[in-house]
Amino acid sequence: MHTILGAGGPVSNALAAELAKTSLKIRLVSRNHIQTHGNTTWMKGDLLNYPEVLQAVKGSEVIYLCAGLKYDKAVWQQQWPVVMENVIKATRETQARLIFFDNVYMYGHVKGPITEDCPYKPISVKGEVRAKIASLLMDEVKAGNIRASIARAADFYGATDSMNSFFDMMVLEKYSKKQKALWLGKPETLHAFTYVPDAARGVFLLGQNPDTDNQIWHLPTAKALTGHEFIRLAAGIFKTEPKFMKVNKLMLKTLGLFNQAIKGTVEMYYQYEYDYNFISDKFEKRFPYTPVTYRAGIEHLFATYYNVQRE
Repeated sequence: MHTILGAGGPVSNALAAELAKTSLKIRLVSRNHIQTHGNTTWMKGDLLNYPEVLQAVKGSEVIYLCAGLKYDKAVWQQQWPVVMENVIKATRETQARLIFFDNVYMYGHVKGPITEDCPYKPISVKGEVRAKIASLLMDEVKAGNIRASIARAADFYGATDSMNSFFDMMVLEKYSKKQKALWLGKPETLHAFTYVPDAARGVFLLGQNPDTDNQIWHLPTAKALTGHEFIRLAAGIFKTEPKFMKVNKLMLKTLGLFNQAIKGTVEMYYQYEYDYNFISDKFEKRFPYTPVTYRAGIEHLFATYYNVQRE
């Protein structure tokens, strides 16, 4: 059995769809009910409650930790260490393999390519939390107590079931309505976005290949483009003018006074102010795997999700 802890988010939903194509038994674990069918079942579970975590993962061959906590640094400081401790203990108890779906906040501001070898130099509270729990996990791996890997993605796009991605919400959604897009930071800098289907396929492949255990992997992601290139590409596909407004840090802080989610983004502004050159060469060479191009990904979203939205 393969178990997804923290099911219900964009990547976990796409991962569940990938797993559903196999003959594997799949268990989705979340606090809120998820409709299932076929070889997939749902179990109610709170990742802050160890007995519930242990019960949820019993009988698992592979555990995927795909939880998304409220985007608030105080919540992260309090809850993420508890979640990770509970999952590590349950993994030790069941001897399952663990794959943790992670981000890149722990690296801080990287001057150059962002690879798996980058040291942890967080410059945000959320980054400090991510560095702490990632280190906690890999220390258990180094001690030989568990078999686990970390699968990291860049900012993602294609999250059609939640619309909580910057590129989806502030560019594609705006252009679908013929409105002016918004761009965080400097459009002259490079940025990479991981396509949700690529992230899910990447985590799926790691789950199917035990030889990838006990490592850090950057999930398949197309090469970074500048903000200007993303704007022109998206506008061309959506058949609208490439108009946009730059959102600086002061504007972001002001917007954050009225929106908690935006407030939580302020300390991560550096990711949009400097080059964010996420590299996934290690993954692409191992499988091999070619990430979906930005053009193909945006065209697919335009022809499917946004086409439905217009009708």
